[in-house]
Amino acid sequence: MKFCIETDPKNSWYLGTRKFDPLKIDKSETIMYQGNGYLGIRACAEEKNLQEKRDMFVAGTFDSFDDEVTELPNLPDILNIKFEIDQKIFSLSNGVIKNYHKYLNLKNGELIRQFDWIIDQKRIHFKFSRFVSMSDVHLFVSKVEVESDSDVEVKITSGIDGQVSNSGTQHLVEGDRRLYDGKIIQLRERTQRSNIELIFNVLHKIYVDEVLLNSKPHIQMDRQKIAGDYQIKLLRGQKLLFVKYANVYTGIDSDVEEDDICDTSIGDIKQHSLGTYAELLNKSARAWDLNVWQRSLVKIAAADITPQVAINFARYQLAANTPPDSRMNIASKGLTGEGYKGHTFWDTEIFMLPYFIFTMPEIARNLLRYRYLGLGGARKKAKSNGYPGAQFPWEAAWPTDGETTPPWGSADIVTGEPMKVLSGFLEQHITSDVVIAVMEYLYASEDQRFAKEMGYEIILDAAKFWASRLEWNLSQKRFEIDNVIGPDEYKEHANNNAFTNYTAHWCIQKAIEIVKLLRNSDPEMYDELNFKLDLDEVYQDWLAKVDLIYLPRPNEEGVIPQDDTYLTKKKINITPYLSDGGHAKIFKKYNLQQVDNLQVTKQADVLLLLNLFEGHFTQAVEQANWDYYEPKTTHDSSLSLSTHAILASDLHLQTKAYQYFEQGCEVDLGTNIGKTTQGLHMAAVGGIWKMVVLGFGGVRIVDGKLRIEPNLPDTWDSLQYQINWHKSLVKVFVDHDTFKVEVMGNGIEFINHGKIYRIAANSKLELPIEIQVEVND
Repeated sequence: MKFCIETDPKNSWYLGTRKFDPLKIDKSETIMYQGNGYLGIRACAEEKNLQEKRDMFVAGTFDSFDDEVTELPNLPDILNIKFEIDQKIFSLSNGVIKNYHKYLNLKNGELIRQFDWIIDQKRIHFKFSRFVSMSDVHLFVSKVEVESDSDVEVKITSGIDGQVSNSGTQHLVEGDRRLYDGKIIQLRERTQRSNIELIFNVLHKIYVDEVLLNSKPHIQMDRQKIAGDYQIKLLRGQKLLFVKYANVYTGIDSDVEEDDICDTSIGDIKQHSLGTYAELLNKSARAWDLNVWQRSLVKIAAADITPQVAINFARYQLAANTPPDSRMNIASKGLTGEGYKGHTFWDTEIFMLPYFIFTMPEIARNLLRYRYLGLGGARKKAKSNGYPGAQFPWEAAWPTDGETTPPWGSADIVTGEPMKVLSGFLEQHITSDVVIAVMEYLYASEDQRFAKEMGYEIILDAAKFWASRLEWNLSQKRFEIDNVIGPDEYKEHANNNAFTNYTAHWCIQKAIEIVKLLRNSDPEMYDELNFKLDLDEVYQDWLAKVDLIYLPRPNEEGVIPQDDTYLTKKKINITPYLSDGGHAKIFKKYNLQQVDNLQVTKQADVLLLLNLFEGHFTQAVEQANWDYYEPKTTHDSSLSLSTHAILASDLHLQTKAYQYFEQGCEVDLGTNIGKTTQGLHMAAVGGIWKMVVLGFGGVRIVDGKLRIEPNLPDTWDSLQYQINWHKSLVKVFVDHDTFKVEVMGNGIEFINHGKIYRIAANSKLELPIEIQVEVND
């Protein structure tokens, strides 16, 4: 694999660079992001640089400006530290930089940057270290170690800078700036419209040769800004240690009452400042190990270390970008950048949730509870479109906000006019995606409490929407779904998109099954939901319609039509639009309307349907559709590659599968500099885990049952992973001859090549790998 960043062949937890390149600042800032799901900070430098994007976000603090949709605001900068050496401002663009080394330790989340700065014939060594705490979500700690080969006067300015914006949009209203107890610097602000209180505290400690100095800050205040100045005389050979403790609290925090957040935040930073940097880092590292690494074990034995680096990177970023509060969800860019305004898409349910379902079910439950809390907004959207039930928003922010998709996008290449963003109106499969995720979670977890408190209501109300959304085609005597956008966003206003029709039909089927189940086994629960949702009436409507829904069937060649007209459109060779750096390259020649009239697919559409509903289609149909649609797909969405890798693995196209795996890992880690400017592609990050465990590890939920059919790449010696299934821990070890399954907990069943195997509680089973001949791809 070709990464834009240095790896260590002996350490799969290392990502680094030994060269400061101003052109790649935004790339490294994104990849080396630090966070804990509540708080996220891009890996910009402590000192300010012109090319940087200094972003810090706290999950859930959404705000809007004028007529724009709500977005996650960039919050005051608690990272900044300014150094002056003998009245010369330190900057990487001044003087000479030697021995530069910046690296992220994925295992404990620590970012280190060190180098020698040579100016006026003086060599000053800097080492910056920092982490966002995984054990206390409010805490950020950094330290700077400075040594000089000459006596120097050091001036340090550090504090809180609220002069920030979202690419020019200002979301914050200034509040108080204070100094507590002569040492705690505090800035209080509020968001403009959502009126969320924000409190930021900073406390500094300064040591020279391990002796704590009794340094009082000289306070500087400016509009939305407060900092302390410190003056130190550093002699040759002495070591200066500057430690910065910082925390962030908001008025929507679930772990503290809003009236108490100021006192709590002050007490918190006082308590943490009693610990050393190393002590607090070790505590955070233990939380990483206990809560993430021990629960999501994946080990790849191979000559090339980059696959293990990629899976470590994926697990790190999924943990660092997932809010612990169920009122929030994973943004499509996580907390790593301003892209897509911090909104949540179907990326969570289809591409990231499987990781949590199989490794951390309680977090999966939280992420699905977010959708339950959003039922009010989903019902509001359905009603505004003339439908009953719940129509989930394409873009979601605070769960009660409803639809937050911006109405206008970029300019049309031909007309120059802004293009209307239709996804908020037409990309309706999001409602089915939520139901798919709920059912996958219920299959894997058997969480009946969630089903009764939230899950059933989500599914039943989604089915109400879909049943009312159906349109009767009198001439064909069937129900259809017209004017939608499927997963392939190149095709707007599509009629009978296969993915949409199949998943809507499946959703209604599941609702029918739930009604039957509750009537028989829990009439009290049924009565409660019937009162809410008029189930007696809609159930009859579902029964009358479900078997008349049009499901596009494979044609004589086995190809499922993506929609009513896709197979009749003009074919072109898409090879020129697949070259390196070719994201959306097709739009340099065609506009969206022209692409709509071509057999060109943005991302997996029919192939995603086959991947998610494996038990509904034969392998021959899967192969036929792969042969047809794969050569027509540009992968201009980062969501596409993982689906192709998994399906290729299922079809034993190992060369193709591994090519797509490498490309999927390179979405953010690769050499395309511009791709990560606005943040990570979190769906692609989740896709890395899916490709390894669901693809090569062969794990799938098929009609509610677990199947395990490993497809180990030729270049790997073995693969080890673990999943949760029916409240038991299942450990799997795969090599080229056999695979071993060990159950810790209750016994389980799983399917392997059509056979059902049962493993008793706390037992093991070893099976031979069924040898598959690779199809010529």
